[in-house]
Amino acid sequence: MRKYKFILMLILFISSCDTEVELVIPRFSDGSILEGTNQIPPDVKNLMEGVYKVTEKRNKFGQQVVLKWNKDKLSIFGSKLGVYFILNGGIKDSTLFFEGRWRYAVNTDIGLVRLSSSKLNNSFKLIGSYGEENETPNTEMELTYLRPFSEEVTEREFYIIAHRAGGRNSDYVGASENSLEILPFAEHLGANGVEIDVKLSKDNIPFIYHDETINLRTTKDSPIWGDIEDFTFKQLRTFVVLKNGERIPTLQEMLDFILEETELKLVWLDMKSEKNTMPIVIEIQKEILEKAKVIGRDLEIFIGIPTEEKRDLLMQQNGFENIPSLCELSIDDARKINSKIWAPRWTLGTQTTSVDQMHNEGRRAFTWTLDQVNIISEFIKVSKFDGILTNYPTIVSYFHYAR
Repeated sequence: MRKYKFILMLILFISSCDTEVELVIPRFSDGSILEGTNQIPPDVKNLMEGVYKVTEKRNKFGQQVVLKWNKDKLSIFGSKLGVYFILNGGIKDSTLFFEGRWRYAVNTDIGLVRLSSSKLNNSFKLIGSYGEENETPNTEMELTYLRPFSEEVTEREFYIIAHRAGGRNSDYVGASENSLEILPFAEHLGANGVEIDVKLSKDNIPFIYHDETINLRTTKDSPIWGDIEDFTFKQLRTFVVLKNGERIPTLQEMLDFILEETELKLVWLDMKSEKNTMPIVIEIQKEILEKAKVIGRDLEIFIGIPTEEKRDLLMQQNGFENIPSLCELSIDDARKINSKIWAPRWTLGTQTTSVDQMHNEGRRAFTWTLDQVNIISEFIKVSKFDGILTNYPTIVSYFHYAR
């Protein structure tokens, strides 16, 4: 009996330590300036993209930002605290209108913004105002077009890979990590790829979840606790709710959603299970890639190899050399399993010589997990990596597109 009392007290203690951050989701209280507007033509969108000078009173957003369309949203990225804007847009009588939210990536400061522009040429100037939290935008700001993206940006395929499908729960992006619902955010935050964490349920269904246990960091209070792989997927789907109210997705559901509902180009499968998930995951990988080929969709899916154990499990599969994989081990291991991508951790440095070797062999090189502004800036300036895995895709986006 004393044992069960201790467990109950421990659960209550953990629950009391789960401090929630109330993230303000600002909304316009005076209607929308986009009412009656039409969709902005693709050629105008293309002309708008580029590097802009920022003019505003309080140096809220830094001196320079980049504008990039991501699907149906206009995203604006800056280096100051990872600031970003996600805006809806429309056109009416040759005037462009935009409204949405700004946010710092590294904290929860947020607010509303409205902008407009009447110049449909290479000299865009977006004029408007912003506010704090729910206040009506009233502080003036201007974004003045400086230049288009450089050839290094437009002629090079570079991958901005969002960690845990879009960001950690601790970053409060508006949806739970490793959920279906976070995937559209990943694109609006500038990502063209995602990393997702693969586990295996008691009844052998691969699902997406990061931690070893069901806990209050990743989920709401639950009637079941313990090692998450000890439960059937039906139990997980029935009883476990993610931090923002979503349900745990299967790997199949996640990849189908990426294929059908996003324009993401790359998926990094982080094989987090203690079990041998290789045969099941590889079959799902193969199925989705075949679907992508049929519909002409540009999508790559890679089995992540973070340990020698996972390497050996991959090598037990027939034709393992032809299974798309991403190797986090040595370059010799990458060659051994014929990985298309070699992915060392960033703490090992820029490793220019090794990256050149991979490129000479027709392989790509990514690095992970890069979050510090100064290090992201340095790696993009001097390294030859083809992609960066990050919790802050907005920061990587700024430094990449501002090259």
